[in-house]
Amino acid sequence: MSDAARLKATVYVGGLDLGVTTQTLHAAFVPFGDIVDITLPKPELPSNKDPHRGFGYVEFESAEDAREAIDNMDKSELYGRVIKVAPAKPQKEQNEGLGSKTAIWEQEGWLAKNAVSDEDRLAVQDARGAAEEGPMDPMQGLEGLDVAGPKQA
Repeated sequence: MSDAARLKATVYVGGLDLGVTTQTLHAAFVPFGDIVDITLPKPELPSNKDPHRGFGYVEFESAEDAREAIDNMDKSELYGRVIKVAPAKPQKEQNEGLGSKTAIWEQEGWLAKNAVSDEDRLAVQDARGAAEEGPMDPMQGLEGLDVAGPKQA
């Protein structure tokens, strides 16, 4: 099965109680179809009290089974907690996004999305130059207006 097909057949299950195990998830989701794999990611810093991070992934044989599970299990209750069931998203690469060790502007896609045209850059420079010249005279442009009120014809 291709990675794209596997992703479509995988659901994210969030808001899990720490007492939930892979067996619990299997029992809760097996009515919707054949399950290929269940993953409960472990905490980054291992501890005795946290067996997982409060979310998991259930991979089904088919994408249709995954959609059924989402439709029926989203916002349902498991171990006294309301769970969120949604399509799984692809995992980000380590050199991408907020957890990256590379500056955001050095990442490949950022510059293409946020590049500024030369025309816009010149307009900003002109505006800065005008602002540096000092404030405009508030009376400028009022010459010839000696009398207040509407003009007499």
